[in-house]
Amino acid sequence: MKLKLQPASQGALWVRQGIRAFWRQPFAMTALFFLLMLLISLVSAFPVVGSLAALALFPPLSLGLMAATREIEMARFPRPWILFTAFRQGKARTLDMLMIGGLYAVAFAALMLLASLLDEGQLARMYLAGDPIEVETLVKTEFQNALWLAMLLYLPVSAIFWHAPALVHWHGIPVGKSLFFSAIACLRNWKAYLTYFIVWTLIFSATILLLTTLSQLMGGSELISGAIVPALMMLMAMFFSSTFYTFVDSFDNTHYG
Repeated sequence: MKLKLQPASQGALWVRQGIRAFWRQPFAMTALFFLLMLLISLVSAFPVVGSLAALALFPPLSLGLMAATREIEMARFPRPWILFTAFRQGKARTLDMLMIGGLYAVAFAALMLLASLLDEGQLARMYLAGDPIEVETLVKTEFQNALWLAMLLYLPVSAIFWHAPALVHWHGIPVGKSLFFSAIACLRNWKAYLTYFIVWTLIFSATILLLTTLSQLMGGSELISGAIVPALMMLMAMFFSSTFYTFVDSFDNTHYG
């Protein structure tokens, strides 16, 4: 397996490929993303350990959406159980996926704890303990500083775990090496990934702006306002579809078995 280097323009192509794959099976991909979020929400509802367990499940379950995109590329319909692809490759692979998930949860909790030094733990309690979101909290300078720090710290965490589940699943690479190769792939192709995230940010921002503007022009139309959440879910499904192409174009000799 060798690292592939891509130009900055490849990031925009990944976005287009993800959108294209989604529209080949829009209902299936939206339903799979909804199922993922439902499972995460149910697990996170458990007291004390629920939030950490939900974080640990996120990397392996997100692999299921990549596998679903692969099915679409092969002109096959993605079945609901494909979401659990990470746990259907034998005990050893399952343990590796759980280890990746556990490390991800620990890393996320650690960055939240660091960010909590700036706002007395308000952001951490919101994410990890499910504290209600209050406008008074969101506008505080301390909270906003903590949020920016958490976002900054999340960048290297995201790079380390971005390709790790896929490398374990499709290449059988050990956990430690998969985390290392994932980080290197993102670092060496940083221009393509920067373009990728900029394009997605613009798409999400434009969608929200368009729907909120239409709602205001129509006198606060409940129909338009109610469309915001489904639209964002569809966009998130497109986003996760596009992650499959970031993986395919980052490594040579990628196997899909």
